[in-house]
Amino acid sequence: METKNLLEIEHLKQYFPVAGSRNVVKAVDDVSFFIKKGETFGLVGESGCGKTTTGRSILRLTEPTSGKIVYDGEVIFDSENNIKADMLPYRRKMQIVFQDPYASLDPRMTVGDIVGEAIDIHKLCSNGKERRERIISLLQTVGLNSEHANRYPHEFSGGQRQRVGIARALAVNPEFIVCDEPVSALDVSIQAQVVNMFEELQQELGLTYLFIAHDLSVVNHISNRIGVMYLGHMVEMAESDELIFHSVHPYTKSLISAIPIADPRKARASKRIILSGDVPSPLNPPSGCAFRTRCPYADETCAQCAPQFREVSRGHYAACHHIDKIN
Repeated sequence: METKNLLEIEHLKQYFPVAGSRNVVKAVDDVSFFIKKGETFGLVGESGCGKTTTGRSILRLTEPTSGKIVYDGEVIFDSENNIKADMLPYRRKMQIVFQDPYASLDPRMTVGDIVGEAIDIHKLCSNGKERRERIISLLQTVGLNSEHANRYPHEFSGGQRQRVGIARALAVNPEFIVCDEPVSALDVSIQAQVVNMFEELQQELGLTYLFIAHDLSVVNHISNRIGVMYLGHMVEMAESDELIFHSVHPYTKSLISAIPIADPRKARASKRIILSGDVPSPLNPPSGCAFRTRCPYADETCAQCAPQFREVSRGHYAACHHIDKIN
């Protein structure tokens, strides 16, 4: 039996106007993908490619410029038909864990109040005793204890703060969580603990994740499928092992070649694919294919028209004019 899609994103665009000019920054430009119930969809790409903006737009923390978002069979945003669903009921189902555990927690609130805020907004507990028990239970779920409820964020380490952020996201019993680079601000030893905790919570609570990161090895470890973004566009998408071992897009190949290899012999034998040039400005992106200015295979066709994001083999999508020539 095929698993149902929990989330479907069609032609999502997020443009930001530039103050004092007519220009717009095309942070997310025509991105489409789906996430099945109970799976982890990884989203990777270098800084500034639009990963975080995609996650925030899906939750409508930033209202999308255009496109369509379908959550569990219900349209929550559709620019063409002017549908903008009230998000309050969906806030219980869709949550986010922010990237920076230092900036995302209110320094004037105790950890108990930070975790309890969503419980109060959605009226999930009938009295103070039940609320207190729920908060302590959530803190214990993420590896903290009851004493931590009365402390303030500045009394915690980065890893502990991120756990508080995860407890806050879990407070409303969500089905879907956007994990926005949840381990990039943490020490490597703590990263592994937090990633393992995400996996355990997924098994226990049946969660679905959009896991945003720029570390491909972390994403490969936790994800079922991976999408690769470049300059606001989705350039490749496939099952995680398929993407790592049989990538077809030159940008993905370059990203994968940069993954550190623990075995020194294999590391010496592997070739790094180093891209020439810098990432173009999203204010003035190149014509045609966004990647062409750094691609060794680019030609006139790439300059004239943008490649279509199409299925190249079953479940494997890519946007490149020269897939046959490259592979």
